[in-house]
Amino acid sequence: MSVTPSGSTDGLGDAGQPVVEAVRITKRFGSTVALADAGIVVRRGETHALVGRNGAGKSTLVSILTGLQAADDGAVAFDGRPAPPLGDRDAWRKQVACVYQKSTIIGSLTVAENLFLNRHARGRAGLIRWSRLRRAAEHLLAEWSVEVDVRQPASTLSVEQRQFVEIARALSFGARFIILDEPTAQLDGAGINRLFARIRQLRAQGVTFLFISHHLQEIYEICDQVTVFRDARHIVTAPVAQLSRPALVAAMTGEDVTMPEADHRPLLADAPLLLAVRDLVTSSGAELSVEVQAGEVVGLAGGGGSGKVEVAEAIVGLARPADGTVVVDGRALRPGSVPDALDAGVGLVPQDRHREGLVPLLSIAENVTMTVPHRIGRRGLISPARRDALARDTITDLAIKAAGPQVPVAELSGGNQQKVVMGRALASDPKLLVLITPTAGVDVRSKQTLLGVVEEVRRRGTSVLVVSDELDDLRICDRVLVMFQGRVVREMAHGWSDNELVAAMEGVDLHHV
Repeated sequence: MSVTPSGSTDGLGDAGQPVVEAVRITKRFGSTVALADAGIVVRRGETHALVGRNGAGKSTLVSILTGLQAADDGAVAFDGRPAPPLGDRDAWRKQVACVYQKSTIIGSLTVAENLFLNRHARGRAGLIRWSRLRRAAEHLLAEWSVEVDVRQPASTLSVEQRQFVEIARALSFGARFIILDEPTAQLDGAGINRLFARIRQLRAQGVTFLFISHHLQEIYEICDQVTVFRDARHIVTAPVAQLSRPALVAAMTGEDVTMPEADHRPLLADAPLLLAVRDLVTSSGAELSVEVQAGEVVGLAGGGGSGKVEVAEAIVGLARPADGTVVVDGRALRPGSVPDALDAGVGLVPQDRHREGLVPLLSIAENVTMTVPHRIGRRGLISPARRDALARDTITDLAIKAAGPQVPVAELSGGNQQKVVMGRALASDPKLLVLITPTAGVDVRSKQTLLGVVEEVRRRGTSVLVVSDELDDLRICDRVLVMFQGRVVREMAHGWSDNELVAAMEGVDLHHV
């Protein structure tokens, strides 16, 4: 399929006037070329996907489309008119808004205050008129069908509610072009369905979306067009219906990529029992009992509210259980103690790398080695040489794209940050590796690398617990326990069908439908 230099596809016809057109955009950061003669055209009324591996240039393009930085070369136009000057923030807000994966909602303020931040209704004495502010907020949310109490603290909102509030705030400025950056990364299946329903409703009201996601299945569910970036360049723009999944992956990577699956050698009958979770009950009431042999990979699946994350966090000490015991290689863990779990040989990739997995301003080396000071020093003193050597091995083994171990993790792409979290989990040569949503928000190549690690460590006898609702994550498992409303409702051996597993996660028994 041929593509014009501006990024529009030959033969598509004029499905609508371009809401935004970025033409021949080039952006450099020192010697790094972030975008090279790249572009995109998003037409009115469509949901247009932008996909590519971490580091492909997507985030740089978004920062240019939202006026956060200027391109070194090229041009951006909205509705056929040149983009506003960078300093005119009000003009930019009337054209475009981005709902980021990391929410910009301020938790200590109410919903109403967040909606009208720095533009509060004021009386003659300059005092904020709170009743008027709340009425305006209620009217705004009602206009866009967002069912949230404007008086409640924003910290009490769910991820899904925060996204809807941010979209409403963007629309209140006049923007009808919304960029959604990994909007489903922290949503369960039901939340994703509600988000997609809301996107369709807003499209009917004249809103256009640029949808950025690493979950390719979502592209086929919600998007009309897809643009692929690779290595800072525009590769292809095409109707989603005309681009097969293998072709889309090949465009993103430059080659065919196959997700790893478990090497299904039968477990030895005398393989030692490495993890025993007995009658575990979390503070929310979720329950789990499971035994895992050395070298076995067990999945823990379920949607939001299933309890899968809560029981996993209780196992590794991030949360204190209400009852039950966790035994790793014969050692009973102290409830609610991460240090005790680490000392017993547990490695963890937590659910949220931003809040629980990384210290952004520290280097790759410092992040990778912070749980293993005994490996990189003696008598209480850290050896920088040993620390950096261990970090270099991690960079090589996990294909982390970075200039060296001293690079701050804040400067890495999302996929490379997740690899750093995985590297820290592996630094202690764990007996038990617990992975909670390990591939959320990472590209297809990073996902392949992260899941490939599981096969390597299980060959060494490490047991692995994979906690996820992503089917690709669960394919590497020898068996999957499905949780629904805090209980294990089914155990499925390798070879399960997608339909069966998804139905079990949603609480549906296909054999009795």
